[in-house]
Amino acid sequence: MAAAHHNLFHLWRRRSGSATTSAVVGIVFLVSSAVVLLTLTSRSPESAVNSTDPVLVDLTLVNNAKEKGALCLDGTLPGYHFLKGSGSGAESWLIHLEGGGWCSNLESCGARKHTESGSSNHMEKQVPFIGILSNLPSQNPDFYNWNKVKVRYCDGASFSGDVETTEQKGSTFYFRGQRIWEAIMDDLVVKGLASAKKALLTGCSAGGLATYIHCDDFKAFVPKADTVKCMADGGFFLDIKDVSGRKSIHDFYSDVVQLQDVGKRFPDCISRMNATKCFFAEEIIKKIRTPLFILNPAYDAWQVQHVVTPDVSDPSLSWRSCRLDIKKCDSNQIEILQGMRTALLDGIRGITKKKDLGIFINSCFIHCQSLKDYLWHSPDSPRINNKTIAEAVGDWYFDRSKVKEIDSQYPSNPTCYNMVFSKPYKHN
Repeated sequence: MAAAHHNLFHLWRRRSGSATTSAVVGIVFLVSSAVVLLTLTSRSPESAVNSTDPVLVDLTLVNNAKEKGALCLDGTLPGYHFLKGSGSGAESWLIHLEGGGWCSNLESCGARKHTESGSSNHMEKQVPFIGILSNLPSQNPDFYNWNKVKVRYCDGASFSGDVETTEQKGSTFYFRGQRIWEAIMDDLVVKGLASAKKALLTGCSAGGLATYIHCDDFKAFVPKADTVKCMADGGFFLDIKDVSGRKSIHDFYSDVVQLQDVGKRFPDCISRMNATKCFFAEEIIKKIRTPLFILNPAYDAWQVQHVVTPDVSDPSLSWRSCRLDIKKCDSNQIEILQGMRTALLDGIRGITKKKDLGIFINSCFIHCQSLKDYLWHSPDSPRINNKTIAEAVGDWYFDRSKVKEIDSQYPSNPTCYNMVFSKPYKHN
């Protein structure tokens, strides 16, 4: 178990030979011990009918993906987990795009090839469906009986790269995220997605960014649906300077965009500005026509640790305690984090008047909230105006009410899970 646990994570470098820069935005991919425990103890769909345990859902590989060139970094078939809907949800579909950071050079992408983030050979054969994917009404009141899909992430560029050449300096890489997106959607169309009456595209972290990227594309796969919407969780990464004055995340994204030729995914945007800028949600949302919900913490824990205060920006380690526990930040550090909140609100300001836009920005110190049952919908969930995230998203999706919830500044919300992290924040 220890060896398997170790192989689930990988710290990449921004450029070969640049150890300091790798620390700036080096991301570790690790399935948390809680999810591992759920995997060991959860039940099959058949035995979970009257259980509070999360259902385990099998991995499905896209068998015809190779002929489409839609392959993971190492050339293996991409995959997804599909839980069939029932009853009133039989014709409704929720597609979740998995997160897991990005790789920016051949060295870091090469390391991903030996993990679940770059190869279906290393993916779990079953995963628990919790949070927005849960089949329990008590945990997922609006979407529990929908057809639900978790799309596995194995390309390293938010399902958006597309490079024809596979040979890179003596090694083979498949930078084919865009093709993976299309191949999996095509596979789901055959399984009933084309007949959906309601559909929701969602994802968290790098999958949240992918949700912004593919939101308008999604409608083409559900031509009969009367309601098609998108909800991006924790995918609004900020193009801001770190505490040392460097634009670390911008430089990192630049390498991702160049390596995987992501720029061609945004032809209109790159005609007006640098392709790297086009990879940030702030630019992408300006063109989205499909109804959109933005779920983001104002003090995103991953961004605090890797965008605002990466290791290279803090040689004196003055941010060591603050970056792991916001309650340990001094007044000057809190002021900087308030600037992060301001940057997020400025980034969405241009679209806040859109009638079909939903917003839930709480003052929690967390990252990705829709795939954790205790955050999504439970008695202890964070709330704004007494609404859980699940209730807010449901009210928005079904047009029960307008939802544009923005918390006051930290520490205004006592319902927040302001967790203490013993080491830099990881996510799956």
